[in-house]
Amino acid sequence: MPVTGFSHYNLRADRALLDALRDFYVDVVGLRVGERPPFDSFGYWLYIGACAVLHLSEAGPHEHRGSHTNGTFDHVAFDCVDRPGFEAHLRARGIDFRCAQVPLLDRWQLFFVDPAGNGVELNFSGSETR
Repeated sequence: MPVTGFSHYNLRADRALLDALRDFYVDVVGLRVGERPPFDSFGYWLYIGACAVLHLSEAGPHEHRGSHTNGTFDHVAFDCVDRPGFEAHLRARGIDFRCAQVPLLDRWQLFFVDPAGNGVELNFSGSETR
């Protein structure tokens, strides 16, 4: 019974933060809002191609959601292209980021946080910068 792939991750927040997260992951990261089943609760599904990789769900009025720093979640990572373009994109939006090279691999990473404080990592092939 092996795992065969990754489906999605879910962030829960109040409506105002949910909308800020939607805008951030669409405008900054490059996901797109797509179809979502008619659940009883409010939310968004954000897509890469045909895959809904991020579910944003409205938290109830008395539902407590702690900061990610109190748990074990650190970040989510996406494979990307055009590192120089992404760096310029983040700078233009005033988003602080850190760049790192993966030891022994031909990979570069950009790290930053979303409006809720969750970590975001963008991965790029090192061959792009040669």
